[in-house]
Amino acid sequence: MNYLKLMRPKHYIKNFLIFLPLLFSGKLLDLSNILITLGGVICFSLMASSIYIINDIKDKDKDRNHKTKCNRPIASGKISVKNAIIFMFVLLILVTVLVLAMNLSILSIGFLVLYFILNLAYSLGLKNIPLIDIIILVSGFVIRVLFGASILSITVSNWLYLTVIAISFYLGLGKRRNEIMKTGSNTRKVLKYYTKDFLDKNMYMFLSMTIIFYSLWTTDIDIVSKSNNLLIWTVPLVIVICMRYSMDIEGESDGDPVEVIMHDKVIISLVFLYALSLITILYIL
Repeated sequence: MNYLKLMRPKHYIKNFLIFLPLLFSGKLLDLSNILITLGGVICFSLMASSIYIINDIKDKDKDRNHKTKCNRPIASGKISVKNAIIFMFVLLILVTVLVLAMNLSILSIGFLVLYFILNLAYSLGLKNIPLIDIIILVSGFVIRVLFGASILSITVSNWLYLTVIAISFYLGLGKRRNEIMKTGSNTRKVLKYYTKDFLDKNMYMFLSMTIIFYSLWTTDIDIVSKSNNLLIWTVPLVIVICMRYSMDIEGESDGDPVEVIMHDKVIISLVFLYALSLITILYIL
């Protein structure tokens, strides 16, 4: 159970971004594509877990003084550093086996390696450099989408690419904002470089860009040809989802995207409704 906790499986929800290119390509009903993408999600999840382990090892002393992170397996002493390192290499071996079994392209492997290197650098020190820390957080979301497209040889729409970047910045800035609001600048060195006003202004700038880019994506000629021009009607729903998320950020949330979504039944319901709308428009109507 402690090893499962060490893998942080609740964060795997972010890896379903890998399904976005398949969903928007109109090829979701192809079983082989679903299996390939699911294999990619598993592969990426194991890779991400190896990074989480490295981060927990690096931050174990600091985590022991945190009111919630002190319960993490390494910080609490339930798993030794030595065993954690061994487990990390087991995960990386499993990733390698999956990559070979799936016969992934050089491009797909490149995205996996890039994700690992960027997040390793983040754990080893780049997380303490202002803006660089947020850029690396954003890159993780973008790489997931590009990885999902690469394993199926799908081209990502320019507007979708920009939408993912914009909303990723919004999420990353929101996370830093609430860390400052909740714990001040004591838990992360990088937080002393940020102010609430700076994070607020840029967070909502990127939120506005997200809605604009998404709206433009729904009018893209390639998408319109698949949706009979009905995707534009999902824009209000996206706006409501963003507003609800902002309510949580402005409230008592710690700002972590996974925590915000998993603890808000309204957001979960709205996201489900959005996904259902997309599938209906792209595959049924």
